[in-house]
Amino acid sequence: MSLLADVLAPAPAAAPPAARGEDLHALVRRLYPICRSITGDGVRQTLAILQEYLPDLQVHEVPTGTPVLDWEVPREWNIRDAWIKNGRGERVVDFRQHNLHVLSYSLPVRGTYALEELKQHLYSLPEQPQLIPYRTAYYAETWGFCLAHEQLEALAEPTYEVCIDSTLAPGALTYGELLLPGDTEEEVLVSSHVCHPSLANDNLSGIAVATFLAQHLREQPRRYSYRFVFAPGTIGAITWLSANAEAVARIRHGLVLSLLGEAGGFTYKKSRRGTAAVDRAVALALREAAVPHRVAEFEPYGYDERQYCSPGFDLPVGCLSRTPYGQFPEYHTSADDLDFVRPEALLDSLHLVQSVAGVLEANRRYQNLSPYGEPALGRRGLYAAVSGSPDAARAQRALLWVLNFSDGQHSLLDIADRSGLPFAQLQHAADLLLAHDLLTPVPDPAP
Repeated sequence: MSLLADVLAPAPAAAPPAARGEDLHALVRRLYPICRSITGDGVRQTLAILQEYLPDLQVHEVPTGTPVLDWEVPREWNIRDAWIKNGRGERVVDFRQHNLHVLSYSLPVRGTYALEELKQHLYSLPEQPQLIPYRTAYYAETWGFCLAHEQLEALAEPTYEVCIDSTLAPGALTYGELLLPGDTEEEVLVSSHVCHPSLANDNLSGIAVATFLAQHLREQPRRYSYRFVFAPGTIGAITWLSANAEAVARIRHGLVLSLLGEAGGFTYKKSRRGTAAVDRAVALALREAAVPHRVAEFEPYGYDERQYCSPGFDLPVGCLSRTPYGQFPEYHTSADDLDFVRPEALLDSLHLVQSVAGVLEANRRYQNLSPYGEPALGRRGLYAAVSGSPDAARAQRALLWVLNFSDGQHSLLDIADRSGLPFAQLQHAADLLLAHDLLTPVPDPAP
């Protein structure tokens, strides 16, 4: 099937009972040919496809010139065609073959240029001579082309005809937002950037995982409300933060999803707080999944976690990826293609974020209602309830750990960290103790 056919192919009428890696990869294939930037019709087309998967996704348009925190919404950029032609009228560089060929946000240009002058507007990777680089000029009044270094070295004619059929004019910045209400108004934020053109891992993988996570959570009972934001990087997150003060105040946990489709181990970058519940929930999920991973400290560089974690907001938002940006040779090149992103890696990433959501949902504080001495668990049939499990001794230990640390101060996540027992086993123990009136839930402390 051609890339254009992938874009036009309809989404599944309903989400399958359990997503497959092929389902996530199919969404990546549909989105891959679209030329996206921080504004423009490419973002709109992308969000329209996501609405087929998430019908309640709301699309917002914020006009050019709107003040957003310390920034301003820029002019809207759209492109129809671009090329460099030789003396025989042949396109030696062709936007229609790959949308990375044009410097994003290039001004419109048409004319004949001497080769030496044209080279001032050409970008290549001498160290990766067969790959097209991804370059942008969002806030600079310029134009340019990106091409394989082999192509650049093959340019030998004295002049070339150049055309970039683009517009840079007042318009709007577009972003998508979906709210899945829960039992409480407290929110979990899931954010993914939608501004990159044909780069499958950065960040169509993050978009696909976020989309299928929303489909999964839509069908589950939810303690928290979940807010999904699909916005252009940096300026999109800043625009959302500027317009959503009430929602910001309700965010208790958050994740930025990016670079989740290749085969590398997971990397989790903590929130600015460093010890937020989401930081510990992701670390626990990674540990229990027994997958290669690294947990990194926060730094104010990277994706939109740096906006959510800016000191005025200081939201508990971390960033989950696989191999970090800039640390794999395909990064920001034409090699970040559909073959680089693997269905099984996408599915494993989805399962991990589902596990994180499960920990956040189940993490509670309890008060032991019989705290003076150990309650008679055998008399209540609790030891018999766990004796048939494959690991009866560990299940009994889980009961005792939950009882001992259910003092209204320690959560199940605290107990999992301290005991080393599986979170699911502690959750099951808490459920048993609740059913036998030995525990009572305690409200979370005010943020």
